[in-house]
Amino acid sequence: MRGPVRRRLTRCAALAALCVALAGCGIRTTSVPVDAGAAPSRVPCELPPQDSAGEAATGVPLQVYLVCGAQLVSVDRAVRIPEEELSDRVRVARTLLDELKKEPSDEEKQAGFSTDVREALTVSGAHKGDPRGTLRLSSQPEDLPTHALAQIVCTYADSAAAGPDRSVLLGGPSDDAVRGYQCTAALKARPESVLPTLGEIRPSR
Repeated sequence: MRGPVRRRLTRCAALAALCVALAGCGIRTTSVPVDAGAAPSRVPCELPPQDSAGEAATGVPLQVYLVCGAQLVSVDRAVRIPEEELSDRVRVARTLLDELKKEPSDEEKQAGFSTDVREALTVSGAHKGDPRGTLRLSSQPEDLPTHALAQIVCTYADSAAAGPDRSVLLGGPSDDAVRGYQCTAALKARPESVLPTLGEIRPSR
C-alpha cells in the first residue's frame, strides 16, 4: 500500500503547486488605495436651454461668439436694448461689444467658455469719408489678439452691425482705410487663423 499512497500524495502535491501557480497569474487585490488621478475633464461647450419667458423679462436675446475648446461657439445673451434700436448699427455694435467684454458667467465657465476681448476696447460709427456701415474700434483691428478679432467679426456678422452680405467693415481710431471681414465656418473652427478679409474698402465716388 505504501507505493499507491506515496503516488497519491505526490499527485496531490503537484496539483496544489499548479493551483498556486495559476492563481499567481491574476491581479492580486490590495487594501492600499491607489490614486489614479482625477477623472478626465469634459468641455461640452453647451449650455442648458434658457427659459424664454425669463429672457423676455430681462431683455432682448442676442448672440455673441465666445471661445470654447479652441473654437468659436455662439452663446445667447439677454440684453436691455429698446427694440426700435435693434436696427441702429452702432447701438447694436456697442451692445454686442459690451457683452463680449463681460466675464463669462459661472455656468459659461463650467461649460468651458472664455473671451479674449479686452475691457478697454470701444466701438464708434464711421468717420467722414468712410464707406457706409463702417465701425471704428478704439484699437487697430490687426493689433487685437487673433481670437478677439475673430469673436468681434463673427458676433457682428450675425447681427444688424453687418452689411447686407454679412460682411463687417472695421477700422481703427485713425483715418486709415477700413477693411471688410467675413465670418466663415473655417474661422469658427480655427479662430487663431488669419481672418478672411475683403481687403481695403473705400467709399464709392
